[in-house]
Amino acid sequence: MRDADAVAAAVGSAAKAFGGMDCLVNNASAIAMTGTLDTPVKRLDLMLAVNLRATFVCSQACIPHLRKAANPHILTLSPPPNMHPRWFKGHLAYTMAKYGMSMCTLGMAEELRADSIAVNSLWPRTTIATAAIEVNFPAAILGASRKPAIVADAAYAILNRDSRQATGNFYIDETVLREEGVTDFEQYAVSPGTPLHTDLFLD
Repeated sequence: MRDADAVAAAVGSAAKAFGGMDCLVNNASAIAMTGTLDTPVKRLDLMLAVNLRATFVCSQACIPHLRKAANPHILTLSPPPNMHPRWFKGHLAYTMAKYGMSMCTLGMAEELRADSIAVNSLWPRTTIATAAIEVNFPAAILGASRKPAIVADAAYAILNRDSRQATGNFYIDETVLREEGVTDFEQYAVSPGTPLHTDLFLD
C-alpha cells in the first residue's frame, strides 16, 4: 500500500485480468491509540502512509478505469468528521490519519461527480470484532462488538446503489442496512444480548 508504483501495477493487472474495474474499497488501515509523546514518528508515518496516502494513491490509480464503468464506486472505511476535541485527545496521530481518509471522500466526491463516480465513506456504529479491537481495547469491548459481516453487507448495499445519486456520504453500517430492510441485527452480535459498544468518532 505504501509503494505507489506497486499499487499502479496491481491496479493495471487487475483491470486487464477482469476486463475493467467497477469499484475500489479503501479498507487498509494502521492504528495506534497513543498520545502525542507516546507515538514514535515511525508509527505516525506508518498510519499516514497506510491510511491517508494509500487512500489517495489507490483512488488515483483506479479513477481512469472507474471512468469506464457503468456504476463506479470508491468506498473508504473512514468516519464522519467530528471535530469535538475528545476525538483528538489521546490518539491524535490516528485521528489525523483516519480523518485524512475522510477528507479524500469529501474532495473526490465533488471532483468526480461529473464522471458519475460515487465516492463515499462507511463506518460502523459499533466496534467490530477485528484484530485491531482485540489488540488495542479491553476484552469486554471485543465481546460487545459486532462481526465484520455487518460492514461487508453494508458495503455491498452501497456499491449496488446508483453512483450518480449516492455520492459524498458518510454512511453508518446499521443505518444503511435498515434502509435496505434489515431488522435482525442480533445475527451480527459477537455476544447476542450484550449491550453494544459504540465505535470511535460517533457521539
